Amino acid sequence: MKVNIKTVARGLMLLMAMAGSRTWAQKTIPTPVVVSDGFGRRSFFSAALGREMPYSVILPAGYGSGQRRYPTLYLLHGWQGDETNWIKLTHLVQDAAAYALIIVMPRAENSWYVNSATKPLDRYEDYISQDLIADVDEHYRTIAATHERAIAGLSMGGYGALLLTLKHPGEFGFAASISGAFAGPSGIEDILPQLGPSTEQAYGPAGSATRKKNDVDALLRVADGATVPYLFLECGTSDPLLSSNRRVASELSSIKVAYEYHELPGAHTWSFWDNSLPVLLQVLAEHLNVPATSLAPPRSSRYGVGARRKDSYVPAISTRP
Repeated sequence: MKVNIKTVARGLMLLMAMAGSRTWAQKTIPTPVVVSDGFGRRSFFSAALGREMPYSVILPAGYGSGQRRYPTLYLLHGWQGDETNWIKLTHLVQDAAAYALIIVMPRAENSWYVNSATKPLDRYEDYISQDLIADVDEHYRTIAATHERAIAGLSMGGYGALLLTLKHPGEFGFAASISGAFAGPSGIEDILPQLGPSTEQAYGPAGSATRKKNDVDALLRVADGATVPYLFLECGTSDPLLSSNRRVASELSSIKVAYEYHELPGAHTWSFWDNSLPVLLQVLAEHLNVPATSLAPPRSSRYGVGARRKDSYVPAISTRP
């Protein structure tokens, strides 16, 4: 299977033009047209959900012509998103071409990546942590080991990435959140009222046990820093969720977790999330030792090719001894 990067880029630009711009509340997007053999779609039966569930996959160059195994990134969508958002609304395909990495994007509805308090069949935490990872490891040539598996996401998905990392120690070797919706179980609807129905369905009423056990702040207060992998966090200075991102960064510092947190000009928008991708992937590659490819150089971002935003750390990076 040979990936034609020019074909991928043309197809991606067409998909992005068709999709148009999106605000924080992402609309459901139809199943993507496969424009290259470098990415596609798979569905499987999830025991946790009791139904078929789709996910999109980006495969590295040369995947179809060899037997090599690869690290894997699970990339989570936000509220009202789906498994096609990252492909359609960002330059992910172009950025991913620079790395020997499998990228998996699951559909998770407006689940907040938890086992629902009100709908017993909506066990999305179990779906991701048990069913999805097992299916991907079975059907793709992954390196099925913690140090070769990463998770990341935007908004609701950024919260989900950190939540799943904290609740399943040893599952991921790297985690990242862009514009994380960390106050999901603890009053985010006071800031963004449109989220109320989904948080009520996911967590139940205020003070519920489900809210408490899926509260990232509470989980961090009892976390063993030695079990938390390297974390990458980023948030825009005009983002309505900035205060909760600052709070999480402060908590990470207090438990001596190795992490980096950046505040940069921007809001809760696809342009901000798209611009975060090049450096997120660079940092992931450094920490999981993901090899670079010769197909495409890293995309130039607002910081320049390969630039690390040391001047945007808030607070300064905290590293484990």
